[in-house]
Amino acid sequence: MPRKKILRNIKREVKPDSKYNDKVLSKFINIVMERGKKSRAQQIVYKAFDLVEKELKQNPLEVFNKAIENLKPELEVRPRRVGGATYQVPVEVPPDRKQMLAFRWLHSFAKQRSEKGFPTKLAKEIIAAYNNTGAGIKKREDVQKMAESNRAFAHYKW
Repeated sequence: MPRKKILRNIKREVKPDSKYNDKVLSKFINIVMERGKKSRAQQIVYKAFDLVEKELKQNPLEVFNKAIENLKPELEVRPRRVGGATYQVPVEVPPDRKQMLAFRWLHSFAKQRSEKGFPTKLAKEIIAAYNNTGAGIKKREDVQKMAESNRAFAHYKW
């Protein structure tokens, strides 16, 4: 028995963002934030939302939530070591991880776009994810395909 108490990750409650009063958006702003500059990240995301609203003529928060839903993967592969061999075992993705993967993919593929200015890149990637196109959706499909192709190793899940 260990002498020290085992510490578990304690989930902190995130405050909703100031403009849209949404906790999911607040978490995404934290992903966009670099070097602790939260107000700069908020400016970028809100400017991207204005561009989304101008282009699609819809509520940008609803477009964003639909884009995140489209990006969330259902299955992923996790490595399991069994008898000296490592198998890629397909497992269901927990809800918190689904959301974080969607945020990461949206942010990283927006960074890789060729448009000028990050708010424009982010707006275009949100619109692409909303329309089920773009690099983030391709990444989700690749993850799903890998999980499907390794379905034979599903019995190693424990």
